[in-house]
Amino acid sequence: MSQQILPFYLVCDESSSMSGGPIDAINKSLPELHQEIGGNPTVADKTRFALISFNHQAQVLLQLSDLSNVASVPGLTASGGTNYSVVFDLLHDTITNDVARLKADGHQVLRPAVFFLTDGHPYDTDEWPAAHKRITDPDWGPRPNILAFGFGEVDPTTIQQVATVRGFIADGTLGPAQALQEFAQSLIRSIVNSGTSVAPRGGMSLAMPDTVPGFTTIPADVV
Repeated sequence: MSQQILPFYLVCDESSSMSGGPIDAINKSLPELHQEIGGNPTVADKTRFALISFNHQAQVLLQLSDLSNVASVPGLTASGGTNYSVVFDLLHDTITNDVARLKADGHQVLRPAVFFLTDGHPYDTDEWPAAHKRITDPDWGPRPNILAFGFGEVDPTTIQQVATVRGFIADGTLGPAQALQEFAQSLIRSIVNSGTSVAPRGGMSLAMPDTVPGFTTIPADVV
C-alpha cells in the first residue's frame, strides 16, 4: 500500500579509535533499536532504517529496511583510519538508489534523516568538504537532514560543518560509553516520535532531539 516513508540512516565511525567502550556501547544499543522500532507496527510501517559504517572505507551494513522484516541488525568492528569522503560518496549513492526504489514502489518519500557519529579527525581534510557538498546540494532533491554527533578527539568545528540542522558535541559529563548510550536513545526516540507524529497538513514530521544528556548542542554551520 502506498504511504509516506521517512528514511533514517545511522552513519557510524568504526575507526580504531572507537575500539573498546564506544563501539561496545553502540553494538549493545542496536538490538534495542531493532526491538523498539521493529516491534512497533505503526513506526515500522512509516519509517525505514539503514546502517552505514566507515573508517578508511565505507560500507552499508544494513540496507534501508522495514525493521519489522529484519532478523537482526549487524554490529560494528573498530579498525583503520577515518575518511569522510568515502562515506559521504556512499551515502549520496545509497540515498539516490533507496529513494528511487521507494518511489517505484509507489511511496511518497520524505526527506531522509542522517544521524552521523564520529570521534576523531578525518585524514582527508582537504577532500571531504567537496563530498559533503554533494549531499547537501540544494539542487539535489533527496538531500538529507544531517544531525552530527561528536565525541573523543573530534573538532567541534568539524561537527558544525557536517551538521545541516543540528550538531552535538560530548561535554565530558558522561564517559564515552554512557554518552553513546544516550546518543542511541535519542535516535530511537527520534524514529519513534517521527513515526507517530502528525504534521499540520497531515503525514509525518521529523522529530529531532533538542538536547541529549552528555552532549552540548551546537548550531549547524552557516553556508
